[in-house]
Amino acid sequence: MNARSLERRTLGLIDRLKGGHRDERARLRLLSALVDYQAGAVPTYGRLVAARRAAYPDELPALPTDAFRFARIAAHPPEQDLRVFFTSGTTQGKRGLHPFRDLGLYDRAAQIEARRMLFPDRERMRLLILAPTVREAWDSSLSYMLARFCDWFGAHSVYGFRDGRIDVAVVRKTLRQAVAADEPIALLGTSFAFVHLEDALEGATFALPRGSRIMQTGGFKGRSREVEPAAMRQMLAQRFGVPESHVVAEYGMTELSSQFYETTLRDALRGMTKPRRYAVPGWVRAVPVDPETLRPVARGEVGLLRIEDVANVSSCAIVQTADLAREVEGGFELLGRAEGAVPRGCSLALDEALGAGERT
Repeated sequence: MNARSLERRTLGLIDRLKGGHRDERARLRLLSALVDYQAGAVPTYGRLVAARRAAYPDELPALPTDAFRFARIAAHPPEQDLRVFFTSGTTQGKRGLHPFRDLGLYDRAAQIEARRMLFPDRERMRLLILAPTVREAWDSSLSYMLARFCDWFGAHSVYGFRDGRIDVAVVRKTLRQAVAADEPIALLGTSFAFVHLEDALEGATFALPRGSRIMQTGGFKGRSREVEPAAMRQMLAQRFGVPESHVVAEYGMTELSSQFYETTLRDALRGMTKPRRYAVPGWVRAVPVDPETLRPVARGEVGLLRIEDVANVSSCAIVQTADLAREVEGGFELLGRAEGAVPRGCSLALDEALGAGERT
């Protein structure tokens, strides 16, 4: 099966499962076809598949995200790249990259899940973006996604982050306009941007109109003081006058084409109070695995999050993260990154994937 037919098949599955429905048989059939295709088209992944299947013939191996830092993970040649997204950086200094030949699947996956989890009650609303524009960060998947949000969900969109810093005057003006018009607004940005904004506002508070919401994503990576998730939610809720249920964390990564959102906003709109958790799109599987064996752990146990994302047709559909997670009813709980050295299972898989001479 070629790339175009796999893309059409994947798009059909995403559209069929867009309401959060699941069809594991159909998803697994497609995932198996993607693994076979990518093992032949992506040399790095092909080496991993060959090595792992020698020991576990029925396994669908996951490629460690670190591989995106050391090798080109793409089933197409560089001259066909439409866009290349780079990771924001690591302590090792080398950025990972994710080439795309086409962004149709990325767009569809992003739009469907954001509609379901972040904008289920409104077709369009005011947006305030606290992240760089695409012009300032062409290689950022987050900036690209937020620009598309402006197209899909924005009634009036404003960027409050310019030239690498928060534009406090723009933020204040935009929020005051929303309050004066009594129109709800969505604040969308990175965790470190919200911390900078907290400091820059110097005590100013807002009572945003009913229905306003906040999406915060990403870590800090040394760019601001760190704030624990619970303290972050409380800080944002108090500063902007929204319920904590309307402060929604997004979890995504450059190496994926799909994203995950906390369920609290959707739960609140349905009149339900449930524990915070990340919902998993119907075409994705997210499962914690043992750091040594990379085999799934029992429900409730902590492991490294393995993600199967069939929207990654042109790269690798199964990636192994170093993020700790616990499976819970209706999704998973994120517990931060594994500290210290690269977990043994990930290190061995990375060595098998890269082979001799690729890891520098």
